[in-house]
Amino acid sequence: MSLHLHDVWFVLIAVLWTGYFFLEGFDFGIGVLTKPLARDRTERRVLINTIGPVWDGNEVWLITAAGATFAAFPDWYATLFSGFYLPLLAILVCLILRGVAFEYRHKRPEERWQRNWENVIFWCSLLPAFLWGAIFANMVRGVPIGPDKNYAGDLLDLANPYALLGGALTLVLFTFHGAVFASLKTVGEIRTRARRFAAGLGPVAAVLAVAFLGWTQHDSGNGRSLAALLVSAAALLAALVMNRRGREGWAFALSGVAIAAAVAMLFLALFPDVMPSSLDPRWSLTAADAASSPYTLKIMTWIGAVMTPLVMAYQAWTYWVFRKRIGTQHIPEPTGH
Repeated sequence: MSLHLHDVWFVLIAVLWTGYFFLEGFDFGIGVLTKPLARDRTERRVLINTIGPVWDGNEVWLITAAGATFAAFPDWYATLFSGFYLPLLAILVCLILRGVAFEYRHKRPEERWQRNWENVIFWCSLLPAFLWGAIFANMVRGVPIGPDKNYAGDLLDLANPYALLGGALTLVLFTFHGAVFASLKTVGEIRTRARRFAAGLGPVAAVLAVAFLGWTQHDSGNGRSLAALLVSAAALLAALVMNRRGREGWAFALSGVAIAAAVAMLFLALFPDVMPSSLDPRWSLTAADAASSPYTLKIMTWIGAVMTPLVMAYQAWTYWVFRKRIGTQHIPEPTGH
């Protein structure tokens, strides 16, 4: 079977979303952990500082994924962003407020000021972590798409048990990923506590992963998606073992592999569709039907081949520069700045 450019771009967009969830997953998790893991304002500052240099770079993957979808598959983009308008708008508002909170939290020393922005960070991390899972679950399951290829449902169609399970999985899995990252990036008591938190949350993530990915495999899976499911499950279990042994680098890498394999499984189950119709399979959007012209895809391929390695190299360098651990002793106490 010949490989067409629209198939290549389907794979590239899947890679972009996978990178986004791998990276943004742990910083959503850190945002959620500012309440259950941190015991005081100083510890919350430690957690926020672990992602301070990288959170905005992680969001570049989202911008690139959305932009690539718009350019390579305009019909997919149009149907997705119109049908999922309200949850996507909620995510956008959360990402804006979250960014503002990171920048403004330390501008004044008053406890109330900082606590209010910390609440914004918590809720604007928790809500997107849940909504992304619900959105992708609905995209794989299928939504009401009419013969004109437009979304024909309402918000209640998106709030089904499968989507809610998908949202619960991403929320718990991202929080687990964030706890492992916190144990990798901190020192002292908060490091030990993060490892214990990950040990307790990991089995919950494993149960939700088996339930959701098993449901996906039963409804729309194939041999390739089954292989990705098994990789995700094995990586998550191995991450739990490494976390228990105190091998934090391995635990973080493996929890990232679990997320990446789970996202890959969803795209493997989805292909060759990009937006299945729950009303009639004939009305589903496929990668071939929704793609831009071959010339557009060719130009995009050349641009992507040049720019993608540069962006990835720069982001890898950023992580290397800010690789050291931090603790409460690194936080100036008197002013909270």
